[in-house]
Amino acid sequence: MQLPRLPLSDCLDAAVTAAHAAAAILQSYSRNRADLVIDTKMRNDLVSQADRESENAVIDILRQRTPEYGIVAEESGGQTAGLASWYIDPLDGTTNFLHGIPQYAVSIALIAHAGTLVDGDEPLLRDTPVIGVVYDPNREELFTAMYGVGAWLNEHRITVSGAKSLAESVVGTGFPFRDFSFYDEYMPTLHHAIRHTRGVRRHGAAALDLAWVACGRYDAYWEMGLAPWDVAAGTVIVREAGGICEDIRHQDPWPIKGYVYAGNEHTAPALDAMIQPHMKKV
Repeated sequence: MQLPRLPLSDCLDAAVTAAHAAAAILQSYSRNRADLVIDTKMRNDLVSQADRESENAVIDILRQRTPEYGIVAEESGGQTAGLASWYIDPLDGTTNFLHGIPQYAVSIALIAHAGTLVDGDEPLLRDTPVIGVVYDPNREELFTAMYGVGAWLNEHRITVSGAKSLAESVVGTGFPFRDFSFYDEYMPTLHHAIRHTRGVRRHGAAALDLAWVACGRYDAYWEMGLAPWDVAAGTVIVREAGGICEDIRHQDPWPIKGYVYAGNEHTAPALDAMIQPHMKKV
């Protein structure tokens, strides 16, 4: 019996269509931010009708185009199912968006489940990100990736930077702002990076941080305490751009628990070596 194969090209097209639909909603609200209804889920964790409406637009398109796949979305939840599941962040960088800072994106990823045929005749042994779309509507930059094929920024293939060490690297990160349970693990890594890199940047949108690693703007990136939809698309984009993107705790096949480090073949191992001495055993 032949195993079913994921139609990756069709899935990528669906994700791109959905990302553009969501971004159109975000940009229409961005010009009237004062009228947005904003709720607080927890301290420093905000959601607006822009998040909800853009997420609904993504879900409607993906359910129509790929009804057999699971959906896990930031605002409406959901569950994994079938051969693969979509992970959706309709507005990565909500705080930036609400304050008029043009650094936010729509992030959509497809995670193929273990046992699925994707590339070749051997089924995947573990859950794997296979489609990634991160769309920055302010710069009109569309980052896409397909498992085993490559990564692109708009129509141009992208690759990670060629930095040989952290000393010659600009690195991205994200500070604790909502969950401070990992503060004691994170802060020593920041102190080390400040002293031993070319510079540290914190822009507040993890999906774009990873996309910027993929196209070489950042040489490396790490963050803790994120959600799976923050990093799912960026993971496959970095990997398909020739980079490394992994779970800081070295437990999961992709950073599903939101502890992520990424870079090229030199900077990612160096970043991991910087981080590990400060991580608590779990």
